[in-house]
Amino acid sequence: MPTPTVAELVELVRVAAPAEMVWAAVTDWPRQGEWMLATAVRVTGGSGRGAGSTLAARTGVGPLGFTDHMEITSWQPPVRCEVRHTGKVVCGTASFEVRPVGASTSELVWTERLDLPLGALGRVGWPLVRPGFRLGVRYSLRRFAKFAEAYQ
Repeated sequence: MPTPTVAELVELVRVAAPAEMVWAAVTDWPRQGEWMLATAVRVTGGSGRGAGSTLAARTGVGPLGFTDHMEITSWQPPVRCEVRHTGKVVCGTASFEVRPVGASTSELVWTERLDLPLGALGRVGWPLVRPGFRLGVRYSLRRFAKFAEAYQ
């Protein structure tokens, strides 16, 4: 069976907040660094509130890191946002979906479909990198839940 060239990761977090508040928190791009591990986001084109807007997320610590350039490809408030990663380091697509569970509880589903870089080396390396990547996303989503629950 051939090794895939696309890596998919889907994670979910339950948030003790209504869906509208969760949507507002997750689309507050400038504050994403308050919960996303080692990341700062800025809107680089458009309003950041619709398809065609562009974002740049700087991920790293100090001088070590990279900028993840993204374009919003689908904007369906307060339910779903999809982006295309257009940078040199990260390519592929991502989405988040807010699902109401009740009047005051929601779930945030985060999906990444990344094109693996470096050809065969990327395909072989993904199984080694995936556990750490998953841990980082889970950690960030737990932080997001606390952020969204207190969001103003």
